[in-house]
Amino acid sequence: MSASEHGTHSGTCFCGTVQVTATGAPFAMGYCHCKDCRAWSAGPVNAFTLWRRDAVQVTKGAENLATYRKTEASHRQYCTRCGGHVMTDHPPGDFTDVYAAVLPTLAFEPQVHVHYESTVLPIRDGLPKFKDVPAQMGGSGEMLEE
Repeated sequence: MSASEHGTHSGTCFCGTVQVTATGAPFAMGYCHCKDCRAWSAGPVNAFTLWRRDAVQVTKGAENLATYRKTEASHRQYCTRCGGHVMTDHPPGDFTDVYAAVLPTLAFEPQVHVHYESTVLPIRDGLPKFKDVPAQMGGSGEMLEE
């Protein structure tokens, strides 16, 4: 990641009511292929940017930010006015996923695919493809072929 990527990046929900700011640089960027992310994003893959929790702040419209907890591992947050998805807090991992499309000034530079065993959209891009997630994040660390 270039030095210009460090700094502050702001973005909003679909209607602009909820604004989030991420400071510094994400520690990981990539694509999630799990069934939950696909269903939540209404797409075949979800582009993520992972940040330390203290690097992400809701800077406007916090009263319009709601949370859906299907599991305690992922607290998905969205705007109550437009339904726009903003981010997912991951308390067990102590990090927050601000969806890549929410931060327009951040150059999205994917490094990895996670939960690739569940993919419905095979992507041949040369990036590492984890069956689930890397071992340091509690997964098997098992890699899959493209």
